[in-house]
This record gives sequence, C-alpha cells and structure tokens, in this order.
Amino acid sequence: MKLTNKTVLVTGGTGGIGMALAKQLIEHGNVVIVTGRDQDKLDEATRLVPGLNGVRSDVSDPAAIVDLHAQVIDRFPGLDVLINNVGIMRNLNLNQERDLADVTREIEVNLMGPVRMVQQFLPHLKTRGEALIVNVSSGLAFVPMPASPVYCAAKAAIHSFSQSLRVQLEGTGVTVIELAPPGVETRLFREEFKVETRGQKAMAPEELARRAIAGIEAGRDEIRPGQSNLLKTLSRLAPRLALAQMAKLSKPGH
Repeated sequence: MKLTNKTVLVTGGTGGIGMALAKQLIEHGNVVIVTGRDQDKLDEATRLVPGLNGVRSDVSDPAAIVDLHAQVIDRFPGLDVLINNVGIMRNLNLNQERDLADVTREIEVNLMGPVRMVQQFLPHLKTRGEALIVNVSSGLAFVPMPASPVYCAAKAAIHSFSQSLRVQLEGTGVTVIELAPPGVETRLFREEFKVETRGQKAMAPEELARRAIAGIEAGRDEIRPGQSNLLKTLSRLAPRLALAQMAKLSKPGH
C-alpha cells in the first residue's frame, strides 16, 4: 500500500513515535489525525505541525473510543488507516506491593485499547475497499525485559492479536501490519529506565517512522527495525540466552 492520499488516525500522536509518524505521513500527502489525553499537548502538536488534526481521547476508556469514532467518521469519512500507537511503559517491581487497579494499567492501555479501537473502527474500514491497521508492539514482545513485566506481556499479546487478526481479515480488504520498534530515543527511554538503558544507543523516532513507512509500502506483515529483528531471531534460536541477557538489564546498577 502506498501511503499517499490516505486519511490516517494515529493514537498517542502528540510526541515520540506517534508524532514522528504523523509528520512524515503529512509530508507524504496524507490527512492525519492524532489523539492524546492532554488537550494542551494536542494544541501544541497541532501548532507545531501544520495540517495536523488533533482529537482528545483516551483509549483505556471504551466510552471515549465510541465518541472518538463518531467524531472522526463525521469529520473524516475517508478514514482508511488506523495506527494503534498509544502506549505506556513502566518500570515495575512485582516483588513489591501494588495497587490492584494500577498494576494492570499497561494492559488496559496497550492491549485493551488497541483491541477496542479495532473492534470499533473495523466496520468502517471494511467499507473503504483498501484499508490498513497498524498495531505497534515492541521488540520486547519477543523477548521480555523483566524490569517492565506488564508492558512486555501486553506487547506480546499485541503480537499474537495481530497475527490472529490478520488471518481473520483475509479477503476483507483490510491489511494488518505489526510494527515492533526497538529502543527509541524518547523521554521514557531515558527517564523511566535511565539505569537500565545507561550506555545504550536508541533509534531516533524519525528513523523509526521512516523505516515503518517504507516497510508498510513494501508490504511487510511485520516490521522489526534494528534490535527488534535480532530479538525476534534470538527468541527462536536461543530463548534462554536472550532472556538472560535482558534480565541483566533489569538489575539495579547495570
């Protein structure tokens, strides 16, 4: 699929990967809508990126998804690309007491959010003749980093979900692609995991977006830039070794 003259909805598009994708998609001649929970950040994003459209929404809230669908389809009836990008990643030690409602937050945002978004927008996408769903997982979907156990579990589930969804949507005109980023140079990468990522290089969001768009246009089902491709390979060839190496990153002071 050529990503030109499309109407694209990117969840979590006010910064990081989502913003980089939005900018480049606009440069490719697409209409782009981004979502975010913070209205101030949405306003700033639309101010900085000419032509960007912002809609306030929270993918962890089913009612908000229903409202988002109504707003987007009303304003942008030509919507034919959904990029489930929004996600949170936390450094969680499960050997400590955790609030039961809070400990599953990454599942609600990173897994339940995309599943609900697909379910809500799929009937419309199937009317478009040629449509696209991009689910953003992670290289950690293949080999978890124990410092972020719930995030990794949710992303592994997104990987599985995308595989099943792709099979179920065969013949509908809706293509399903999984984008599995490696470590990306974002505030989260350097702050939430500043100990674990010390000395590590990360991919620039702009480079990831460029590779993602190129992979989509090349017709790849799974796009695994940089270290993500290595993690996928290691998960098959040497899973215990791969996990042991990731476990080292989770030890304080490493």
